[in-house]
Amino acid sequence: MIEVALRKTLPGFTLDVAWAAGDEVVTLFGPSGAGKSLTLQCLAGFTRPDAGRVVVNGRVFDDSAAGIHLPPQARHLGYVFQGYALFPHLTVAENVAFGLRGHPGAGRRRRTAEVLTQLALGDLAGRFPRELSGGQQQRVALGRAIAPDPAVLLLDEPLSALDAPLRRQLREELRALVVGLQRTVVLVTHDLGEAYQLGDRLVLYEAGRVVQAGPKAEVLGRPASETVARLIGLRNVVRGTVVKTAPDRVEIAWRGHTVEAVNSPTAPFQTAPGTSVAFVVRPEHVRLIRKDRVSPDPGPRMNLLRGEIVEAIDHGTSWTLLFRIAAPGPPSQGAYDLEIEVPHLVYEILDIGRDREWEVSMHRGALQVLAGV
Repeated sequence: MIEVALRKTLPGFTLDVAWAAGDEVVTLFGPSGAGKSLTLQCLAGFTRPDAGRVVVNGRVFDDSAAGIHLPPQARHLGYVFQGYALFPHLTVAENVAFGLRGHPGAGRRRRTAEVLTQLALGDLAGRFPRELSGGQQQRVALGRAIAPDPAVLLLDEPLSALDAPLRRQLREELRALVVGLQRTVVLVTHDLGEAYQLGDRLVLYEAGRVVQAGPKAEVLGRPASETVARLIGLRNVVRGTVVKTAPDRVEIAWRGHTVEAVNSPTAPFQTAPGTSVAFVVRPEHVRLIRKDRVSPDPGPRMNLLRGEIVEAIDHGTSWTLLFRIAAPGPPSQGAYDLEIEVPHLVYEILDIGRDREWEVSMHRGALQVLAGV
């Protein structure tokens, strides 16, 4: 269990954050310069916060009010640096054993052997870092950090030194390793896919502040504000004007049309008509209405909009369609209003490359109204 409340002021930047986590992988996610690595440095004791309190498993590491600041060596934390920072003149086994200096010789050798086996590094024990692949170097750095059995493991962009294909390959392996530790792991990344795959809990940083924190499915599925939605890279974050709210739905004027979104039964959205609001349209939930099939019961077709595909982007297995809505009044400020995601097969079957004029339908559940700014 870790409880964090930190304030640190540097020239032109102030970190002011608070969050907590249990025996899980908590991911600090946000753009570069948001304060994630500075938080890790404060947790490790490399940087002293100006104010605040850090408590790990009931043990106080920092408490500005009480004048407590434990040095790094007294915190019993594991730290994996960006780029790994392996000692080039030491072998794999010696790098792993470095974290055990001060332990009795027999115990040190036994624990080193355990870690080498755990991370499948036994056959590489006598090699030097320059003789290892990027993935192998990462495992050695992890081994050095976990060898002393730390209370908390800190990982600063652990995959950033790898090229993209290898990074994707090693995510699953790293996830299995950190989950197997059964303790608090704090991981810093600015890669959302990495944050989602490796973490259990997300803490979203922006400009030195926490803008949302919680279980990853909750944060990504229900962003707390327009700021959070844009931070996590959601597409189709747009603004409209409230027409009416009801217990089960919200009606919004947008681009000359009125669309409906589901109102949350647990935390219902309520605001006065005429208020400007942001909402998200999930691109994979927008349906193109087929023109070659007539059915006596076409099913519910909510939020029908007519318009034009102004551009189609091929991603190999799927296409992104940039859709401009036909609307009265002035044209949209941008070149398009919606991104629509369709599988490659659907693109071919509907012959979208030839026909650019379409009607689309969006179930009200695909529209999510956002609170805040």
